[in-house]
Amino acid sequence: MLVGGLLASAGMVLASFATRLLELYLTAGVLTGLGLALNFQPSLIMLGLYFERRRPLANGLAAAGSPVFLSALSPLGQQLLEHFGWRGGFLLLGGLLLHCCACGAVMRPPPGPGPRPRRDSADDPPADADAEAGAGAGAGADAERPGLRLREAPPGGRPRRRLLDVAVCADRAFAVYALTKFLMALGLFVPAILLVNYAKDAGVPDADAAFLLSVVGFVDIVARPACGALAGLARLRPHVAYLFSLALVANGLTDLSSARARSYGALVAFCVAFGLSYGMVGALQFEVLMAAVGSLRFPSALGLVLLVEAVAVLIGPPSAGRLVDALKNYEIIFYLAGSEVALAGIFMAVATKCCLRRSRDTPPGQVAEGGASDTEDAEAEVDSEALPTGAEEPGSREPLEVPSPGARPAEAEVEAGPGRDTKSV
Repeated sequence: MLVGGLLASAGMVLASFATRLLELYLTAGVLTGLGLALNFQPSLIMLGLYFERRRPLANGLAAAGSPVFLSALSPLGQQLLEHFGWRGGFLLLGGLLLHCCACGAVMRPPPGPGPRPRRDSADDPPADADAEAGAGAGAGADAERPGLRLREAPPGGRPRRRLLDVAVCADRAFAVYALTKFLMALGLFVPAILLVNYAKDAGVPDADAAFLLSVVGFVDIVARPACGALAGLARLRPHVAYLFSLALVANGLTDLSSARARSYGALVAFCVAFGLSYGMVGALQFEVLMAAVGSLRFPSALGLVLLVEAVAVLIGPPSAGRLVDALKNYEIIFYLAGSEVALAGIFMAVATKCCLRRSRDTPPGQVAEGGASDTEDAEAEVDSEALPTGAEEPGSREPLEVPSPGARPAEAEVEAGPGRDTKSV
């Protein structure tokens, strides 16, 4: 997050010295975009580490910061342009983005037990009592004894994981969510991007048109925490995917019903309805993802989903702008965007219903393909690495290593140790 704040600020500052449009693409676009991405994803991951029971409310409150800036950005940009010009405005926005470094500096890992050695098998006795007595209680001597290894547990007791787990793409729930996000991103941001120009085209003065985005932001500020608190209720949290689908359908219907709004009052009503549904989507989208893939795979899943969403954003709003230039009509853009978002919500609900029905049909004790929880996967991986030779997995009927026929029972008893079943060895 510190590096992201520096990159975002540097992009805006360098953009103030740009002389060509290509330079603005590389500075305010690529450099600042990369910096904001490095701020956005780590903050969501930190929320997942800090909260579990109240995570929906925490996501809603944290997501409320985005509409705060949205409601202030439009009038702020108008004032900066009038008083300092576009170069001065970019320079001041670069200084404002430096505050991302301060936000990253105050973030800390969640409190938890420190690193501590842990035996892979708590029932394993020392292989040689005399050697243990001679070596003392040091961890190095324990690590050298056969059948007894020490593993350094990471802070917080969480198992180590790969930087990017692409295996999450094989998860059905992740595939459904990724496709939903792609369809959603094609049309979700189009009305907000074209709203000011749409209002100006309808004859609304520039200052009043810019204030419409502030209306969306003010409503969004209230909608996100409220929806987060609603999703955290015990009865609704298991059905958060359906709540997310409802928010998408409501947003799409809002676009469809407001496509012919031309008066300022109708545009304000559209902004209120759009802000409510948009806030619900913003508060629930990442809670749904974490519920689908689990906390351990969430960082990898989040990065992949944001990549899919970025591709859709590169397709949706530019295509909408091209259509406006070609047709000189904003109405069809609202119809198209609303249809895409509503389709995403319907697809999410139907696909979730099918997945839930399939998981209900799975007999107890069996885990559907790709349906194991992340914690179980991580524990299975740790246990498989920690299992000593000749030991038996709990619940299995066959030992991993069958002793030779010539082995003496006394040796088997010594290897088994106190409290261990001799037959399993």
